[in-house]
Amino acid sequence: MGGLTPSEDLMRVVRGRVRLPVFAMIRPRAGNFVYSDEERMRMRIDIAMAQRVGMDGIVLGLLAPGARVDLERTRMLVLAARPLPVTFHRAFDEVADLDAALRDVIVAGAARILTSGGATSAPAGIENLARLVKAANERVIILPGGGINASNVAQIAKQSGAHEIHSGLGSVLAYGQEDYALFENEVRKLGEQLASAG
Repeated sequence: MGGLTPSEDLMRVVRGRVRLPVFAMIRPRAGNFVYSDEERMRMRIDIAMAQRVGMDGIVLGLLAPGARVDLERTRMLVLAARPLPVTFHRAFDEVADLDAALRDVIVAGAARILTSGGATSAPAGIENLARLVKAANERVIILPGGGINASNVAQIAKQSGAHEIHSGLGSVLAYGQEDYALFENEVRKLGEQLASAG
């Protein structure tokens, strides 16, 4: 479903076991990213829950009719999340105008944009990713994501100019699969590829 808001219990368990920074997804339902007033209120409540349990950041994305960023409501949720940084997720890839959406996310105050450059995957959207990184000019972090693994991570980093990369590794460890050694090995490979790329 692309990731929904985890329960408070799950956030607490993860926070207790993971020493790396953990960002909580705030997404009240599957489907599109145009939310009702009631759903946006639920998102505010869930942000407060994530803050309470010690999450390090928030991940969300709101669109308005017409395939554009819902600037006003995104800004409200970014303010509600402070001091936690907000990542605007791949709802960004569904906008009609990437450049206008970039400006809106910057104005809203988000710290990062998780994007495949408007394409089905980061490798397919590499030209847009490079353009977005340059246009962002360090006002927001462009976080390439979607289809990134050890075989292409170094190329994506180099071609896009991005300093942070997102990899869900869904092609390696499918939902419900519990071969964590396989997952850890793939994470190790990602790190090795990035280290060797300089």
